[in-house]
Amino acid sequence: MNKKVTEPYLVDALSFTEAEARILEEEKPFISGELTVADIKRANYTELFPATDDAADKWFKCKLYFITLDEKSGAEKKTAANILVQAEDLRDAVKRLDEGMKGSMADYQIANVAETAIMDVYPFKAE
Repeated sequence: MNKKVTEPYLVDALSFTEAEARILEEEKPFISGELTVADIKRANYTELFPATDDAADKWFKCKLYFITLDEKSGAEKKTAANILVQAEDLRDAVKRLDEGMKGSMADYQIANVAETAIMDVYPFKAE
């Protein structure tokens, strides 16, 4: 018996057409029956921190504020950035986020960490 499901995926693509083609190509081996793309939306992620272990099966959206000083006025300026982190749970996501940001010279604050419904991420691959 075939069951209809709707699952969100993240695909790195230049156009909606390319995104649809890539997701159909990537998911075809795992699907029996008909596969259709119901909706495509833009997502704005500055960085992606994938995990290598199998236990990390969830994706977390982390909102960061990068803190800079305005040289003229001397005021602090906060610039928001969204980062996607693959982790096992919320604590693991924060830990992996800090590990990923370890080499960064910028000061940052973690504003929000939330689990997403994203099933899998397909980054761009050069042919």
